[in-house]
Amino acid sequence: MNCPLFRVKVNLEPHFSPDELKSHYRASQDPVESRRWHLLWLVSEQTTLTQAAQVVGLNYDYAREIVREYNHNGAHGLRNRRKDKRPHQSRSLLTQDQCAQLLTRLQTPPADGGLWNGPKVAQVIAQMTGVDKVWPQRGWDYLKRLEQSLQCPRPHHRKGEPEAQAALRKLPEYKAELERRYPNAQVEVWSLDEHRLGLKPIIRKIWAPVGQRPIAEVDHRYEWTYLYGFVHPATGNTEWFILPRVNGEWFNQALQSFAQQVGAGKHKQILLVLDGAGWHTCKNRVVPPGIHLKVLPPYSPELQPAERLWRLADEPLANRCFETLEDLEDVLEQRCRTLMTMQSDIKALTHYHWWPA
Repeated sequence: MNCPLFRVKVNLEPHFSPDELKSHYRASQDPVESRRWHLLWLVSEQTTLTQAAQVVGLNYDYAREIVREYNHNGAHGLRNRRKDKRPHQSRSLLTQDQCAQLLTRLQTPPADGGLWNGPKVAQVIAQMTGVDKVWPQRGWDYLKRLEQSLQCPRPHHRKGEPEAQAALRKLPEYKAELERRYPNAQVEVWSLDEHRLGLKPIIRKIWAPVGQRPIAEVDHRYEWTYLYGFVHPATGNTEWFILPRVNGEWFNQALQSFAQQVGAGKHKQILLVLDGAGWHTCKNRVVPPGIHLKVLPPYSPELQPAERLWRLADEPLANRCFETLEDLEDVLEQRCRTLMTMQSDIKALTHYHWWPA
């Protein structure tokens, strides 16, 4: 014999109307308090306490306690009291003037001459305030409060020429000049770089279960192949060539093949940005029709979009040991085919804000 389900209805004190309860539920920014208001609104709509507790995901006894607190104390009984147990977290240790002093202090190295971190900032805060103990986490909190973030500096060679680097950022003007010279041709700005790969393993960080450090087999051998990467940052289109050397002869071959692939010639002019490597500027260099070379200033790899291709090209080779160079090239060839379909990712990675569209 089946017993009927016992449904319990509870009475709510008329502190708020059902519509007001619903408004509090939707307006609350605290997830704990929002769930409590939700429970009371459902109960006010003639839902049993058992059903309302199931809807909001609360235990029945806990839901009954929420109703009791509400009936006795109104809205005050629904507060998330966990916030009150740690009032020191919202207390500021430093005044605005002291925050400004701390920000100035961060512009110079810490006392030990190393690098700033949360514990070191906490020590400085303790000295500034005279507090015996400042927890290391408070140092991290103040770094974030002062709008600091942990970043890796962008390398900039000390021999770089700022004026020449600034001039390269005028690529839109060079492109406009080509468009005036060839009014009936399409003009595109591409970038070229070369990347050495071989049987010396590439080790990269990967996700792995906590407490289980991954293992990568290695067998260091010094045999190399070279990946020539051409990229059109404005669209993310790429062309790839795997060649055994980097010299004038192989560069000419790569340049000729690239011109054929993209249709450079009378109706399409390509401005190709590349670094000043010896094989790029050698005497026996042969530039195909429709290709115009623009050499980067010395010591300026950060201005080369094609430099950013290698992190993507290396991915299927990372943490692997190949028996032969041919095995590696097979994987690399497939990766290049895949990269040619990843225009949006490559555009996001290589299209600098000053690069012409």
